[in-house]
Amino acid sequence: MTRCETCGNEYARPITVTVDGEAHDFDSFECAIHALAPTCGHCGIRIVGHGVESGVHIYCGANCARQAGARGLVDHT
Repeated sequence: MTRCETCGNEYARPITVTVDGEAHDFDSFECAIHALAPTCGHCGIRIVGHGVESGVHIYCGANCARQAGARGLVDHT
């Protein structure tokens, strides 16, 4: 049994995600997203898709980027 690093649940079939050579064990994608997905620099939501980047900041979409003061970013259509 492996313990989920987010919720602590012990699970027989964990999901293992390797980031920068470090393995992380989870009992669900939900826990993996909570632990590893970046957060929007404006609204704070977890970014599960591509998001948009401006400098060192990442946003869930161009609208949040604009509201945070970033210019020239657009969502793909």
